[in-house]
Amino acid sequence: MSDYFGKEIPKLGFGLMRLPKKGFGKDIEQMKTMVDLFLDAGFTYFDTAFIYPGSEAATKTALVDRYPRESYLLATKLNALAAPTAKAGRNQFTTSLERTGAGYFDYYLLHSLMKNTYKRYEKLHFWDFVKEQKEKGMIRNFGFSFHAGPQLLDQILTEHPEVDFVQLQINYADWENPSVTSRANYEVARKHNKSIVVMEPVKGGALADPPAEVKKLFKEYNPDMSYASWAIRFVASLDGILTVLSGMSNIEQMEDNISFMKDFQPLNEEEQEIIRKAQIMMGKSSTIPCTSCHYCTDGCPKEIRIPDIFVAMNKQLGNGQMAEAKSAYQEAAPEGHRASDCIGCKQCEEACPQHLPITEHLKQAVEMLERCS
Repeated sequence: MSDYFGKEIPKLGFGLMRLPKKGFGKDIEQMKTMVDLFLDAGFTYFDTAFIYPGSEAATKTALVDRYPRESYLLATKLNALAAPTAKAGRNQFTTSLERTGAGYFDYYLLHSLMKNTYKRYEKLHFWDFVKEQKEKGMIRNFGFSFHAGPQLLDQILTEHPEVDFVQLQINYADWENPSVTSRANYEVARKHNKSIVVMEPVKGGALADPPAEVKKLFKEYNPDMSYASWAIRFVASLDGILTVLSGMSNIEQMEDNISFMKDFQPLNEEEQEIIRKAQIMMGKSSTIPCTSCHYCTDGCPKEIRIPDIFVAMNKQLGNGQMAEAKSAYQEAAPEGHRASDCIGCKQCEEACPQHLPITEHLKQAVEMLERCS
Protein backbone atom coordinates (compact mmCIF):
# COMPACT_ATOMS: atom_id res chain seq x y z
CA MET A 1 0.00 0.00 0.00
CA SER A 2 1.08 3.59 -0.60
CA ASP A 3 2.11 6.10 2.04
CA TYR A 4 -0.71 8.45 2.95
CA PHE A 5 -1.95 10.71 5.75
CA GLY A 6 -3.08 8.62 8.72
CA LYS A 7 -1.56 5.35 7.52
CA GLU A 8 -0.21 4.66 11.02
CA ILE A 9 -3.64 4.85 12.69
CA PRO A 10 -5.12 1.44 13.62
CA LYS A 11 -7.79 0.55 11.08
CA LEU A 12 -10.72 0.05 13.44
CA GLY A 13 -12.53 3.15 14.68
CA PHE A 14 -15.30 3.31 17.30
CA GLY A 15 -18.38 4.96 15.81
CA LEU A 16 -20.40 6.48 18.65
CA MET A 17 -23.79 6.90 16.97
CA ARG A 18 -25.31 3.53 17.92
CA LEU A 19 -24.25 3.32 21.57
CA PRO A 20 -25.69 0.75 23.98
CA LYS A 21 -28.93 1.88 25.60
CA LYS A 22 -30.34 1.55 29.08
CA GLY A 23 -33.91 2.69 29.44
CA PHE A 24 -34.21 6.03 27.67
CA GLY A 25 -30.51 6.86 28.01
CA LYS A 26 -27.09 5.42 27.26
CA ASP A 27 -25.70 2.40 29.07
CA ILE A 28 -22.63 4.21 30.34
CA GLU A 29 -21.20 1.28 32.27
CA GLN A 30 -21.32 -0.98 29.22
CA MET A 31 -19.85 1.84 27.13
CA LYS A 32 -16.97 2.19 29.61
CA THR A 33 -16.20 -1.51 29.24
CA MET A 34 -16.28 -1.17 25.45
CA VAL A 35 -13.94 1.84 25.58
CA ASP A 36 -11.54 -0.09 27.81
CA LEU A 37 -11.52 -3.09 25.48
CA PHE A 38 -11.00 -0.86 22.45
CA LEU A 39 -8.06 1.07 23.90
CA ASP A 40 -6.49 -2.02 25.50
CA ALA A 41 -6.43 -3.63 22.04
CA GLY A 42 -4.41 -0.70 20.66
CA PHE A 43 -7.18 1.20 18.85
CA THR A 44 -7.50 4.95 19.28
CA TYR A 45 -10.07 6.59 16.95
CA PHE A 46 -13.48 7.65 18.33
CA ASP A 47 -16.14 9.32 16.18
CA THR A 48 -19.14 11.27 17.47
CA ALA A 49 -21.21 14.24 16.27
CA PHE A 50 -23.10 17.25 17.57
CA ILE A 51 -26.42 15.79 16.37
CA TYR A 52 -25.98 12.28 17.80
CA PRO A 53 -28.33 12.41 20.81
CA GLY A 54 -26.38 12.01 24.05
CA SER A 55 -23.25 10.77 22.30
CA GLU A 56 -20.85 13.63 23.05
CA ALA A 57 -21.81 13.72 26.75
CA ALA A 58 -21.46 9.94 27.00
CA THR A 59 -18.04 10.20 25.35
CA LYS A 60 -16.94 12.59 28.06
CA THR A 61 -18.02 10.22 30.83
CA ALA A 62 -16.78 6.97 29.31
CA LEU A 63 -13.61 8.20 27.60
CA VAL A 64 -12.42 11.76 28.17
CA ASP A 65 -12.80 11.79 31.96
CA ARG A 66 -11.05 8.43 32.30
CA TYR A 67 -8.06 8.53 29.96
CA PRO A 68 -5.15 10.91 29.23
CA ARG A 69 -5.97 13.20 26.31
CA GLU A 70 -2.99 12.05 24.27
CA SER A 71 -4.06 8.39 24.46
CA TYR A 72 -6.95 8.66 21.96
CA LEU A 73 -8.13 10.49 18.84
CA LEU A 74 -11.53 12.17 18.92
CA ALA A 75 -13.62 13.29 15.95
CA THR A 76 -16.90 15.20 15.94
CA LYS A 77 -18.95 17.14 13.40
CA LEU A 78 -20.76 20.39 12.61
CA ASN A 79 -24.14 19.97 10.92
CA ALA A 80 -25.40 22.83 8.75
CA LEU A 81 -28.99 21.61 8.71
CA ALA A 82 -29.06 22.00 12.49
CA ALA A 83 -27.68 25.55 12.18
CA PRO A 84 -30.23 28.23 11.20
CA THR A 85 -27.47 30.86 11.27
CA ALA A 86 -23.69 31.05 11.01
CA LYS A 87 -23.54 31.86 14.72
CA ALA A 88 -25.56 28.74 15.53
CA GLY A 89 -23.07 26.65 13.58
CA ARG A 90 -20.11 28.17 15.40
CA ASN A 91 -21.93 27.53 18.66
CA GLN A 92 -22.13 23.83 17.74
CA PHE A 93 -18.34 23.73 17.90
CA THR A 94 -18.30 25.42 21.32
CA THR A 95 -21.04 23.13 22.58
CA SER A 96 -19.17 20.05 21.36
CA LEU A 97 -16.09 21.18 23.26
CA GLU A 98 -18.17 21.69 26.40
CA ARG A 99 -20.01 18.39 26.08
CA THR A 100 -16.90 16.31 25.50
CA GLY A 101 -14.44 18.26 27.65
CA ALA A 102 -11.80 17.21 25.14
CA GLY A 103 -10.03 20.59 24.88
CA TYR A 104 -9.54 20.18 21.14
CA PHE A 105 -10.56 17.80 18.37
CA ASP A 106 -8.11 15.61 16.51
CA TYR A 107 -10.52 15.37 13.60
CA TYR A 108 -13.40 17.72 12.81
CA LEU A 109 -15.90 17.27 10.02
CA LEU A 110 -18.49 19.25 8.16
CA HIS A 111 -21.34 16.79 8.44
CA SER A 112 -23.27 15.00 5.70
CA LEU A 113 -22.58 17.00 2.55
CA MET A 114 -25.15 16.18 -0.12
CA LYS A 115 -26.65 17.92 -3.14
CA ASN A 116 -29.21 19.68 -0.97
CA THR A 117 -26.78 20.68 1.82
CA TYR A 118 -23.30 21.43 0.49
CA LYS A 119 -24.05 25.01 -0.61
CA ARG A 120 -25.21 25.85 2.89
CA TYR A 121 -21.72 25.20 4.22
CA GLU A 122 -20.40 27.79 1.76
CA LYS A 123 -23.19 30.27 2.46
CA LEU A 124 -22.60 30.21 6.22
CA HIS A 125 -18.78 30.32 5.82
CA PHE A 126 -18.24 27.09 7.75
CA TRP A 127 -15.22 26.17 5.62
CA ASP A 128 -13.53 29.38 6.76
CA PHE A 129 -14.57 28.70 10.34
CA VAL A 130 -12.99 25.25 10.55
CA LYS A 131 -9.79 26.56 8.93
CA GLU A 132 -9.63 29.29 11.57
CA GLN A 133 -10.06 26.73 14.33
CA LYS A 134 -7.30 24.62 12.85
CA GLU A 135 -4.97 27.64 12.81
CA LYS A 136 -5.80 28.19 16.49
CA GLY A 137 -4.97 24.55 17.29
CA MET A 138 -8.52 23.72 18.36
CA ILE A 139 -8.80 21.35 15.41
CA ARG A 140 -5.82 19.25 14.38
CA ASN A 141 -7.25 17.93 11.08
CA PHE A 142 -10.48 18.63 9.25
CA GLY A 143 -12.58 17.08 6.53
CA PHE A 144 -16.18 16.32 5.68
CA SER A 145 -18.56 13.38 5.52
CA PHE A 146 -20.26 12.87 2.19
CA HIS A 147 -23.46 11.30 0.85
CA ALA A 148 -23.70 12.02 -2.87
CA GLY A 149 -22.07 11.11 -6.17
CA PRO A 150 -18.55 11.33 -7.60
CA GLN A 151 -19.11 14.51 -9.63
CA LEU A 152 -20.05 16.55 -6.59
CA LEU A 153 -17.24 14.98 -4.56
CA ASP A 154 -14.75 15.90 -7.27
CA GLN A 155 -16.09 19.46 -7.31
CA ILE A 156 -15.82 19.88 -3.53
CA LEU A 157 -12.31 18.45 -3.34
CA THR A 158 -11.24 20.66 -6.24
CA GLU A 159 -12.66 23.73 -4.51
CA HIS A 160 -11.27 22.72 -1.10
CA PRO A 161 -7.91 20.99 -1.56
CA GLU A 162 -7.03 22.02 1.98
CA VAL A 163 -9.09 19.22 3.58
CA ASP A 164 -7.05 16.53 5.29
CA PHE A 165 -9.45 13.65 4.75
CA VAL A 166 -12.95 12.71 3.63
CA GLN A 167 -15.44 10.35 5.28
CA LEU A 168 -17.27 8.09 2.82
CA GLN A 169 -19.84 5.32 2.96
CA ILE A 170 -18.04 2.28 1.60
CA ASN A 171 -19.03 -1.36 1.88
CA TYR A 172 -19.02 -4.35 -0.43
CA ALA A 173 -22.80 -4.21 -0.97
CA ASP A 174 -22.68 -0.56 -2.10
CA TRP A 175 -19.45 -0.83 -4.10
CA GLU A 176 -21.35 -0.53 -7.40
CA ASN A 177 -24.67 0.71 -6.00
CA PRO A 178 -25.73 3.58 -8.33
CA SER A 179 -27.35 5.44 -5.42
CA VAL A 180 -24.33 5.24 -3.10
CA THR A 181 -21.45 4.94 -5.64
CA SER A 182 -18.95 3.66 -3.10
CA ARG A 183 -16.30 2.66 -5.65
CA ALA A 184 -16.56 5.84 -7.72
CA ASN A 185 -16.39 8.07 -4.64
CA TYR A 186 -13.44 6.11 -3.29
CA GLU A 187 -11.59 6.57 -6.58
CA VAL A 188 -12.29 10.32 -6.66
CA ALA A 189 -10.97 10.76 -3.12
CA ARG A 190 -7.80 8.85 -3.94
CA LYS A 191 -7.37 10.83 -7.19
CA HIS A 192 -7.21 13.91 -4.98
CA ASN A 193 -4.76 12.11 -2.64
CA LYS A 194 -7.20 12.28 0.25
CA SER A 195 -7.21 9.74 3.04
CA ILE A 196 -10.56 8.14 3.77
CA VAL A 197 -12.44 7.43 6.96
CA VAL A 198 -14.97 4.72 6.16
CA MET A 199 -18.50 4.92 7.56
CA GLU A 200 -21.23 2.29 7.27
CA PRO A 201 -18.84 -0.60 6.49
CA VAL A 202 -21.50 -2.98 7.78
CA LYS A 203 -24.33 -0.91 6.25
CA GLY A 204 -26.04 -0.09 9.51
CA GLY A 205 -25.74 -3.71 10.63
CA ALA A 206 -27.31 -5.16 7.48
CA LEU A 207 -24.08 -6.91 6.48
CA ALA A 208 -23.81 -8.49 9.92
CA ASP A 209 -26.99 -10.34 8.94
CA PRO A 210 -26.85 -10.64 5.14
CA PRO A 211 -29.27 -12.63 2.96
CA ALA A 212 -29.24 -16.38 3.47
CA GLU A 213 -27.34 -17.18 0.27
CA VAL A 214 -24.52 -14.81 1.27
CA LYS A 215 -24.35 -16.37 4.73
CA LYS A 216 -24.00 -19.79 3.14
CA LEU A 217 -21.19 -18.53 0.89
CA PHE A 218 -19.20 -17.13 3.81
CA LYS A 219 -19.75 -20.10 6.12
CA GLU A 220 -18.66 -22.60 3.48
CA TYR A 221 -15.31 -20.82 3.29
CA ASN A 222 -14.76 -20.33 7.01
CA PRO A 223 -17.50 -21.09 9.56
CA ASP A 224 -15.60 -19.28 12.30
CA MET A 225 -15.54 -15.87 10.62
CA SER A 226 -18.39 -13.52 11.53
CA TYR A 227 -20.39 -11.91 8.75
CA ALA A 228 -19.33 -8.48 10.01
CA SER A 229 -15.66 -9.45 9.69
CA TRP A 230 -16.04 -9.88 5.93
CA ALA A 231 -17.52 -6.40 5.61
CA ILE A 232 -14.99 -4.59 7.77
CA ARG A 233 -11.95 -6.37 6.36
CA PHE A 234 -13.14 -5.61 2.81
CA VAL A 235 -12.89 -1.84 3.34
CA ALA A 236 -9.86 -2.00 5.64
CA SER A 237 -7.99 -3.78 2.81
CA LEU A 238 -8.33 -0.78 0.49
CA ASP A 239 -5.45 1.65 -0.01
CA GLY A 240 -5.65 5.08 1.60
CA ILE A 241 -7.92 4.12 4.49
CA LEU A 242 -7.34 6.19 7.61
CA THR A 243 -9.69 4.06 9.71
CA VAL A 244 -12.93 2.09 9.46
CA LEU A 245 -15.76 3.20 11.75
CA SER A 246 -17.84 0.45 13.28
CA GLY A 247 -20.94 1.60 15.13
CA MET A 248 -20.70 -0.98 17.88
CA SER A 249 -23.72 -1.23 20.19
CA ASN A 250 -22.65 -3.84 22.73
CA ILE A 251 -19.67 -5.64 24.20
CA GLU A 252 -20.16 -8.68 21.98
CA GLN A 253 -19.82 -6.60 18.82
CA MET A 254 -16.72 -4.93 20.24
CA GLU A 255 -15.11 -8.27 21.08
CA ASP A 256 -15.90 -9.65 17.64
CA ASN A 257 -14.42 -6.65 15.83
CA ILE A 258 -11.29 -6.70 17.96
CA SER A 259 -10.84 -10.43 17.30
CA PHE A 260 -10.17 -9.90 13.58
CA MET A 261 -8.86 -6.32 13.54
CA LYS A 262 -6.28 -6.41 16.33
CA ASP A 263 -3.88 -8.30 14.06
CA PHE A 264 -5.54 -7.18 10.85
CA GLN A 265 -4.85 -9.17 7.72
CA PRO A 266 -6.07 -7.82 4.35
CA LEU A 267 -8.34 -10.05 2.28
CA ASN A 268 -6.41 -12.64 0.29
CA GLU A 269 -7.21 -13.38 -3.36
CA GLU A 270 -9.59 -16.22 -2.53
CA GLU A 271 -11.47 -14.06 -0.03
CA GLN A 272 -11.68 -11.23 -2.55
CA GLU A 273 -13.28 -13.61 -5.03
CA ILE A 274 -15.83 -14.66 -2.40
CA ILE A 275 -16.67 -10.99 -1.81
CA ARG A 276 -17.20 -10.53 -5.55
CA LYS A 277 -19.67 -13.43 -5.50
CA ALA A 278 -21.42 -11.89 -2.50
CA GLN A 279 -21.67 -8.57 -4.34
CA ILE A 280 -23.43 -10.28 -7.23
CA MET A 281 -25.82 -11.93 -4.80
CA MET A 282 -26.46 -8.66 -2.97
CA GLY A 283 -27.09 -6.92 -6.27
CA LYS A 284 -29.98 -9.31 -6.79
CA SER A 285 -31.31 -8.83 -3.26
CA SER A 286 -34.69 -7.18 -2.83
CA THR A 287 -33.95 -5.95 0.68
CA ILE A 288 -34.22 -2.24 1.49
CA PRO A 289 -30.68 -0.81 1.86
CA CYS A 290 -31.46 1.27 4.96
CA THR A 291 -28.60 1.87 7.41
CA SER A 292 -30.84 2.84 10.37
CA CYS A 293 -29.19 6.24 10.80
CA HIS A 294 -32.64 7.64 11.76
CA TYR A 295 -32.02 10.96 9.99
CA CYS A 296 -35.38 10.37 8.30
CA THR A 297 -37.34 10.28 11.55
CA ASP A 298 -36.45 13.79 12.74
CA GLY A 299 -39.35 15.99 11.77
CA CYS A 300 -41.66 13.20 10.64
CA PRO A 301 -45.13 14.65 11.38
CA LYS A 302 -46.47 11.18 12.16
CA GLU A 303 -43.38 10.03 14.12
CA ILE A 304 -43.16 6.90 12.02
CA ARG A 305 -40.22 4.68 13.00
CA ILE A 306 -39.14 4.24 9.41
CA PRO A 307 -35.85 2.31 9.94
CA ASP A 308 -37.56 -0.13 12.33
CA ILE A 309 -40.29 -0.76 9.78
CA PHE A 310 -37.66 -1.45 7.13
CA VAL A 311 -35.90 -3.91 9.45
CA ALA A 312 -39.20 -5.75 9.78
CA MET A 313 -39.75 -5.73 6.00
CA ASN A 314 -36.25 -7.07 5.35
CA LYS A 315 -36.96 -10.16 7.40
CA GLN A 316 -39.34 -11.16 4.63
CA LEU A 317 -37.55 -9.56 1.69
CA GLY A 318 -34.14 -10.98 2.59
CA ASN A 319 -34.89 -14.27 4.31
CA GLY A 320 -38.52 -15.08 3.64
CA GLN A 321 -39.46 -14.79 7.32
CA MET A 322 -43.02 -13.48 7.03
CA ALA A 323 -44.12 -14.42 10.55
CA GLU A 324 -41.05 -12.73 12.04
CA ALA A 325 -41.59 -9.71 9.78
CA LYS A 326 -45.19 -9.27 10.95
CA SER A 327 -44.19 -9.60 14.60
CA ALA A 328 -41.40 -7.04 14.22
CA TYR A 329 -43.73 -4.70 12.36
CA GLN A 330 -46.31 -4.78 15.15
CA GLU A 331 -43.62 -3.65 17.58
CA ALA A 332 -42.15 -1.04 15.21
CA ALA A 333 -45.45 0.52 14.15
CA PRO A 334 -47.91 1.23 16.97
CA GLU A 335 -51.34 2.66 16.23
CA GLY A 336 -51.08 6.16 14.76
CA HIS A 337 -47.49 5.63 13.65
CA ARG A 338 -47.95 2.90 11.08
CA ALA A 339 -46.77 2.90 7.49
CA SER A 340 -50.33 3.66 6.41
CA ASP A 341 -50.24 6.87 8.45
CA CYS A 342 -47.61 8.38 6.12
CA ILE A 343 -48.94 11.61 4.54
CA GLY A 344 -46.36 11.66 1.75
CA CYS A 345 -44.62 14.91 2.73
CA LYS A 346 -41.26 13.35 1.77
CA GLN A 347 -39.19 15.28 4.32
CA CYS A 348 -37.71 11.89 5.14
CA GLU A 349 -36.47 11.46 1.57
CA GLU A 350 -34.75 14.85 1.63
CA ALA A 351 -32.87 13.82 4.76
CA CYS A 352 -31.99 10.26 3.71
CA PRO A 353 -28.24 9.80 3.04
CA GLN A 354 -29.07 6.66 1.04
CA HIS A 355 -31.52 8.55 -1.22
CA LEU A 356 -34.15 5.87 -0.69
CA PRO A 357 -37.72 6.20 -2.06
CA ILE A 358 -39.01 5.96 1.49
CA THR A 359 -42.64 6.76 0.78
CA GLU A 360 -42.81 4.00 -1.84
CA HIS A 361 -41.26 1.52 0.60
CA LEU A 362 -43.83 2.51 3.22
CA LYS A 363 -46.60 1.80 0.72
CA GLN A 364 -44.96 -1.59 0.20
CA ALA A 365 -45.03 -2.13 3.97
CA VAL A 366 -48.77 -1.43 4.00
CA GLU A 367 -49.37 -4.09 1.38
CA MET A 368 -46.98 -6.60 2.90
CA LEU A 369 -47.51 -6.21 6.62
CA GLU A 370 -50.79 -4.41 7.24
CA ARG A 371 -53.31 -5.53 4.66
CA CYS A 372 -52.04 -9.10 4.77
CA SER A 373 -52.04 -9.27 8.57
